[in-house]
Parts: sequence; C-alpha cells; structure tokens
Amino acid sequence: MNTIMMRNAFIIAAITFSAAGAQAAVLTAKNGMTLYTFDNDKGSISSCYGFCADFWPPYIGKSDQKMNKHWTLVKRKNGKMQWAYNGKPVYFYAADKKKGDMTGDGKEGIWHIVKL
Repeated sequence: MNTIMMRNAFIIAAITFSAAGAQAAVLTAKNGMTLYTFDNDKGSISSCYGFCADFWPPYIGKSDQKMNKHWTLVKRKNGKMQWAYNGKPVYFYAADKKKGDMTGDGKEGIWHIVKL
C-alpha cells in the first residue's frame, strides 16, 4: 500500500476553518474526530493518564500499524501504543461529539488542535 493510501486509511485530514482570516487544515483520525496535543507532554512521552485520559483519550494504535513519515507510535505506561504526529502524542477530546467538533482547542491554555 503506498503512502497516500496508508495515510487515507488512517486519517481524514482536512477540515478547514477560518481563524482571523487564515485557513488551516486540522488533523483528524480515521473516525473524523479532531486530534489534539498536550503542552505538558515531554517530547514523545505522554503525561496524560487517569482522570486526564478520561477527558482526553489517547489515539491508540497497534504496533504493527504504519502511517506516513509524520506518524510514529509511542509506548504508554500501560504498554499500549499511542499515535504521535511529528513526535507529539495526540488525543481526542471527550466533549467533541461529532466529526468536525473542535471544542477542546485552547482548553486550559495547554490543549491544541493539530494543524497541518
């Protein structure tokens, strides 16, 4: 499977929005839900567990899955593998209920949508 097909198999990448007149593409998972990064993560190591992960579920993958060069899998404390985009673990936001929701952007000043 070529890189483009692999990428399309795992992500739906382009929900656009207008913020201050600029256009940006927002990264989403295969299910169409928006992906976020967490400022408290240390490089590729997740800092979101327990109560945090209840509200910000990690985007879990399997060690045999592959995506394009921007994606890697990082191991969580529980041994599960979490997707990372450009080296940063990515998460969903539990309050996002439908495709295209981006209600977690800017939460507590430390959660951010992943812009392409």
